[in-house]
Amino acid sequence: MTNKPICVITGGGSGMGLAVAKLIAKDYHIILVGRTVSKLENALAELRELGGEVEAFPCDVGDRSSITKLAEYAASLGAVKTLINAAGLSPKMATGEAIFVTNAIGTLNINEELAKVMAAGGCILNVASMAGYMIDDSQVPLELFKLSLADADAFGTHMASIINSRDAEQAPGLAYTLSKKFVIWFSAQAACRFGASGLRVLSISPGTFRTPMGEIEGKQASSLAEMGPLGRVGEVEEIAQVMAFLISDAASYMTGTDILCDGGTVATIRNMRQ
Repeated sequence: MTNKPICVITGGGSGMGLAVAKLIAKDYHIILVGRTVSKLENALAELRELGGEVEAFPCDVGDRSSITKLAEYAASLGAVKTLINAAGLSPKMATGEAIFVTNAIGTLNINEELAKVMAAGGCILNVASMAGYMIDDSQVPLELFKLSLADADAFGTHMASIINSRDAEQAPGLAYTLSKKFVIWFSAQAACRFGASGLRVLSISPGTFRTPMGEIEGKQASSLAEMGPLGRVGEVEEIAQVMAFLISDAASYMTGTDILCDGGTVATIRNMRQ
């Protein structure tokens, strides 16, 4: 048991998840979630040096049963106040189907299971992407998105069929865009569903930041950022500050919305299309 409120962070081993964990390390008992605990060891050491109570829990967000075990474990430690869902795969990291399972199905799984054990006044923050703004609503399979609330397995099967209908080069990009659009859509739905339990649910859509994932995506991603009004890639600490604010009591009237933090990239693209 712990006297501190509990914060569960998926994808907390590096990048945005680790950056925000550093900012809140002294205020929470933090559970870093990843498939392999050994890969989280450096993050654990950094956070402990900052005085944080932190531990790791091996879990695959795409596996509902493992998420259920995570929720039960977190609740056994005390009051679960915050979930930061930063786990995700980008187009160069996996196949299209794997990307969608982690980004979309993983978000659905962890939101629904953690919401069952979270304390009133808590906050769920899902990490989406500016990619979700790059697809026209007419291209979004909204009826399938709605299916996710009634039959997650059928939702996954139908979405896999759409993604796998593309060739191997196109599928990862499509999966990423659709999965992040889903995160934005689902977060708004979850805010309405879980609000009666006293929970806030938000999503945040990052542009290009200096993270390990950003480095994997390379020049194409950084070029988009350089097109924006600020003309540069974001530093991970910049978005971590926004994330820390969104989960705090200072943002207690914010729920059901997405926060676009992209250095103006989306605004630039929209202006160019006019």
